[in-house]
Amino acid sequence: MTNAMNDQLAIIEILEKYFAAVFDGDVGILNALYHPCTQLYGEIKGQPYAKTLVLYLSGVQHRECPRDSGKPFKAEVVSVILINTIAVARVKVEMFNLEYHELLSFHKLDERWVIVNKLISGLPQ
Repeated sequence: MTNAMNDQLAIIEILEKYFAAVFDGDVGILNALYHPCTQLYGEIKGQPYAKTLVLYLSGVQHRECPRDSGKPFKAEVVSVILINTIAVARVKVEMFNLEYHELLSFHKLDERWVIVNKLISGLPQ
């Protein structure tokens, strides 16, 4: 298997962990998937969204997790673009009656892929 194929599979594995951690509200796993300096930007229901990783994780920790909400949850990888040690994954997550479109930027640092930026747009379903 080529390095590019291995890297693609590694990113998809991280995304599966990401989806599970979002569903479970597992801040520890989410924290391990992100680079500590990650910034999150976008808009949710038309309102600007800008957070540091610390603020994002605090919000996840203090909200009801999708698993316990009883509301539908669906997550899928739409695409992954890989270029050497950087990558962008386009994903869609449906939760809390919103449809989130996310662009997750990855960087391979010390032989490990981490999320370094998140762009998000959330619209009512």
